[in-house]
Amino acid sequence: MNFRLLLLTTLCFLLFGGRALSDHWPEFRGATGQGHAGKSEVPLTWSSTNNVRWKVPVDGKAWSSPIVADGTIFISTAIVSNDQLSLEAHAYSLNDGSQVWKRTIFTKPDEYMHKKNSHASPTPLFENGILYYHFGHHGTAAIDAKTGDTLWKQTSLTYKPVHGTGGSPALWEDRLIFSCDGGNDPFVAALDKSSGKILWKTFREIDVKRPFSFSTPLLIEIDEKPQAIIPGSGAVFSYDPETGKEIWRSRYGEGFSVVPRPLFHNNKIYVCSGFGVAHLYSIRADGEGDVTDSHIEWKVERQIPKESSPIIVDDLLYINDDKGILSCLDPETGKDFYRVRLDGRGGYSSSPVYAGGHLFFHNGDGVTTVVKPGREFEEVAVNEINEFGLSSFAVVSDGFVIRTEENLIRLGK
Repeated sequence: MNFRLLLLTTLCFLLFGGRALSDHWPEFRGATGQGHAGKSEVPLTWSSTNNVRWKVPVDGKAWSSPIVADGTIFISTAIVSNDQLSLEAHAYSLNDGSQVWKRTIFTKPDEYMHKKNSHASPTPLFENGILYYHFGHHGTAAIDAKTGDTLWKQTSLTYKPVHGTGGSPALWEDRLIFSCDGGNDPFVAALDKSSGKILWKTFREIDVKRPFSFSTPLLIEIDEKPQAIIPGSGAVFSYDPETGKEIWRSRYGEGFSVVPRPLFHNNKIYVCSGFGVAHLYSIRADGEGDVTDSHIEWKVERQIPKESSPIIVDDLLYINDDKGILSCLDPETGKDFYRVRLDGRGGYSSSPVYAGGHLFFHNGDGVTTVVKPGREFEEVAVNEINEFGLSSFAVVSDGFVIRTEENLIRLGK
């Protein structure tokens, strides 16, 4: 965890206690960006009727994940009607699922979308009462979380999308950072979070056949210096979040359409190389320039996820590939302790979470396998909600919030 996130997490705990901390899931993969919940007492079993607090229908389609803050759930959604695309922000009560507000952020002509993607796949982000909604090439906006009022919009960072949008934004100090990896001239950018002004824009400058990707930045610190780790097609890149200057890169050939968010553990980055021949790399993060030949600790290529993000718990690295093969690896060596097939129905696009001492792996058909961490596989439960969806869980103090194709669901005892 980087210092900023550690400080924020500690302050939340001291000021508000464990429950408030656990009801704070402010971005894709939670406050740490790596899938770990705070103190929580989540159910280990559920069904479409058991341990369901409430379920409400949601208009439109989106594979973004819900976020939670200040007793409210925030989602993005995309509604297509009469060839017009409405990109929206919705807010719901965490307590009972009632809608607090909904706002249309952008309205545009409908356009092609890959059948497995949506126009609202990037997950919004919350900080200090402000929501940041990012819709890729369509634009980005800041929203007042209480009222839903728009504070600013930014629509000048256009690019040619391939298969739509996907990467979520990340914050560093006063900067909102995200990738813009389209069909040509891929770049990353930072906006002033208070105004939407472009602070820097850095082109990837890499020669690959398929430059499009959908990654989410991870902010880390090495030797008290910040880095924004942003995978893309052909390489994972480290940038100075202050200036956008590239610090280092590690190449992985023609890997493209990179979706998983990277991990940071013991001064090393763990990154999946995307579609093509997928690899998982462990890379020391203290380099400069092209570190491909000097800083790669190890790589593996068996059952590597192309969409789901990896997770580390108790010095063990877990990955579940798109077809449901769960692997437990030693993060220091890449050695595998086990490989087990989970229920593969619907594929695995959702990223796993760690909560209440257990790992949760959720597939597209609404089947969640609960696993106890350890070097030997121990299945605790297999739960079915019988609804299709590709979004990742949000974790709260006593359960989960799930976005399916048609509904928003709160699970809890």
